[in-house]
Amino acid sequence: MRFDVLTLFPEMFPSYLGQSLLEKAISSKLVEVHLHNIREWANDKHNRVDDRPFGGGPGMVIRAEPVVECVEHIQNETHTKTDPGHLVLLTPQGRKLDQTVVEELAQLERIVLICGRYEGFDQRVSDILNPDEISIGDFILNGGEVAAMSIIDAVIRLVPGVLGDEQSSVDDSFSQGNRLLEFPQYTRPREYRGHEVPEVLLSGDHKKIAQWRAEQSILRTKQRRSDLLDQQDNQKND
Repeated sequence: MRFDVLTLFPEMFPSYLGQSLLEKAISSKLVEVHLHNIREWANDKHNRVDDRPFGGGPGMVIRAEPVVECVEHIQNETHTKTDPGHLVLLTPQGRKLDQTVVEELAQLERIVLICGRYEGFDQRVSDILNPDEISIGDFILNGGEVAAMSIIDAVIRLVPGVLGDEQSSVDDSFSQGNRLLEFPQYTRPREYRGHEVPEVLLSGDHKKIAQWRAEQSILRTKQRRSDLLDQQDNQKND
């Protein structure tokens, strides 16, 4: 799977790309991440990509030209033009990212992530490119870079071979239509500061363990995210 990230701050990414599962996935050639500095497509000597909004108002707006031309350039690169990629514009106005969206994105071979800054993009970026607009939540970030990292992190978990145990992604909260939070997990030592591992997990009885985990998932979801159970009931009734 290939990710292309369009950003004004590519220097934010090297440390992130060199860590943990993502670094291993890149080294194993399961995942590619290519960074593109939008400023390189600015059309003035100062490499300015933003300007004041027409009609007045605070802040600056990212101009359409450098973004559109950057996207068109990377889509037309000789070695990638057979798959121009699925365009994703990271914006708080987009559809909300959840595991269903992640699973949808994981089916793609190439994703182009466009990171915003300042007061957002000139509307013509969306009008011309018609991207898939995605938000990672109802809050405002300084820019789209952290959102891009979140999408990459979530999607690569579903790329075959990235996780050491493929069952890990299946058991995750929200995975494959699952509307339950994950059950509690324990490891050594058996007792720590008066807190002991539940006996059922030490029993070796896999049927009882599976039943306990299912019960704990339901209980934890009721306590912490009862809205997920409501969504599940609504889906059953549809």
